[in-house]
Amino acid sequence: MLEQGTISIHTENIFPIIKKALYSERDIFLRELISNGVDAISKLKMVSYAGEVTDIPEPEISVTVDKEKHTISITDNGIGMTADEVRKYINQVAFSSAEEFISKYTNSGSGDQQIIGHFGLGFYSAFMVASRVEIDTLSYRKDAEAVHWSCDGTTTFTLDESDRKTVGTTIVLTLQEDAEEFLEVGETKRIIRNYCDFIPVSIKLNDEVVNKQTALWDRSPSSVTKDEYLEFYRYLYPFQDDPLFWIHLNTDYPFIIKGILYFPKIKGDIDPNKGQIKLYCNHVFVSDNCEEVIPRFLLPLRGTIDSSDIPLNVSRSFLQGDRKVRKIQDYIAKKVGDYLCQLYTDSREEFLKCWKDISLFMKFGSMNSDKFYQQVKEILVYPTTYEAETDNAEIGHYTTLQAYLERNKEKHENQVFYSSDAIAQATYIELHKGQGLEVLTFDTFIDSHFIHFLEGEFRDVKFSRVDADIDDRLINQDSKTELVDPATNQTKSDRIQELFRRALNKPKLVIRTEALKAEDSASSPPAMILLPETARRMQEMAALLQQTTNTAFPEDHILLVNTSHPLIQNLLNLDQNKIVTAAGQPSESSGLADLICNHVYDLALMVQKSFDATSMKAFLERSNTLLTQLTK
Repeated sequence: MLEQGTISIHTENIFPIIKKALYSERDIFLRELISNGVDAISKLKMVSYAGEVTDIPEPEISVTVDKEKHTISITDNGIGMTADEVRKYINQVAFSSAEEFISKYTNSGSGDQQIIGHFGLGFYSAFMVASRVEIDTLSYRKDAEAVHWSCDGTTTFTLDESDRKTVGTTIVLTLQEDAEEFLEVGETKRIIRNYCDFIPVSIKLNDEVVNKQTALWDRSPSSVTKDEYLEFYRYLYPFQDDPLFWIHLNTDYPFIIKGILYFPKIKGDIDPNKGQIKLYCNHVFVSDNCEEVIPRFLLPLRGTIDSSDIPLNVSRSFLQGDRKVRKIQDYIAKKVGDYLCQLYTDSREEFLKCWKDISLFMKFGSMNSDKFYQQVKEILVYPTTYEAETDNAEIGHYTTLQAYLERNKEKHENQVFYSSDAIAQATYIELHKGQGLEVLTFDTFIDSHFIHFLEGEFRDVKFSRVDADIDDRLINQDSKTELVDPATNQTKSDRIQELFRRALNKPKLVIRTEALKAEDSASSPPAMILLPETARRMQEMAALLQQTTNTAFPEDHILLVNTSHPLIQNLLNLDQNKIVTAAGQPSESSGLADLICNHVYDLALMVQKSFDATSMKAFLERSNTLLTQLTK
């Protein structure tokens, strides 16, 4: 029997499309051909359950690389094909055999078997790397005759008899010159391990089994030990720190989805928009990019998701958004929320130990999903200066926002004092603590956005950063009227403002004088920069729009000078007692006072991290000049 013909296709340009545009990576051809082989093995199991065949062999896929012949062969011991089936399923491109086969055997007691292939074009991915593709196959059917099919990448094929004696299929690819890297056994092994590692069928490469075959996510969570979870994580992500904890997904209604999601320790270079979760379809690796399946705020998680219910396009490389995918997203988000709430309830200490790492997911998730926020809003916690007796000092002190508002409603109802940098703003925090005012910390890179979100949820609550303004409870109101010049009714505050205004010569700078309360006046700052909440947020927005943090520090900020600090009192005395030279000119003490005013202002600016290269250079020069004068 010798038959020649033309492949039935929907377009004359199907092969150029397959070779150049259909698949994003050429090595996918091996994944597709191995998947087809696994499908054939699954089909043979199905017909055996239906009683059409007995004594099926141990499932196996064999891949053989022959450098001398420039060929790669993929052999399965599955169901095989007749000549008519080759004509139907190979010659008619994009005619999927999987759906027809499943519908026939759906009621044969074989529902646990799943067919990987859903796309008729998978086989034709071979032409991305091959100048010729040959099929040698024998069907399981009684009295079936083996056939041989061959095609050189044009629309012409040959179909002939074969002397094959064993049921199954062998596909032989004669590689193109630009695909010879696939003749390297190491490269072929990498591809198999990458795409087919967890396929539950033995895959041999030149007679060596190269895939793990078992997927941890298939097992019942109760049967998996902690060490096994960790070992699996290290296998997927070598050279990474162990994860904080993990969630095992396993459901078959209303959709099939299995997987293990790991919460990693957060590194400074993490990209919250880059997916880390590996997507599988019936154990076949599809993509590292799960943006459409995983809720966006969970992208930095790691692990695996395996589902046959995720609709894929012809190349399996990209996902098609639909209602089922959105339901899968909701399911995953709910499972994560349920686990976190349970952890908070059952092991509060463990939850707080992980908070710095998991807060990113929870805050980002709250801003992006109202369902998720409603689920976790009672367990969102924040570092606080309030020290409860039950807190663990080694972990730190945390509180929920609801507890903070309830605890402080007598002192400052519906007002939240917070810090964005506990180290840089330590002075401001200590001032508040000294007057019994509790301060929360919001210091992650998304917290400026998260505060906006909280203000939308708590519309009656005002959020005030500790360096935005000074609460009246931090100020000694009695010192404002202290006179230093009865003749002119000039107060101490008036004189200090005049001194700094002259020395700094910044018309837009608002200089404010207050006597700050402190047990030790020397421990409080001599001056501090206040950036009103509205102005600061405008600055942050400008930085975000320009995608830079190098925006200029606003000129209309406030310099608050602490009149109760000894340095300011000494500075005032230095200015008042300046000596006039014989020529009638002020002595060097006047210039020294100006230098000290600038130095005080510089130090206050440094706390705000507002120095650029030019400002730092000027600061160093002024500091050197000041030290020179002080050491004369």
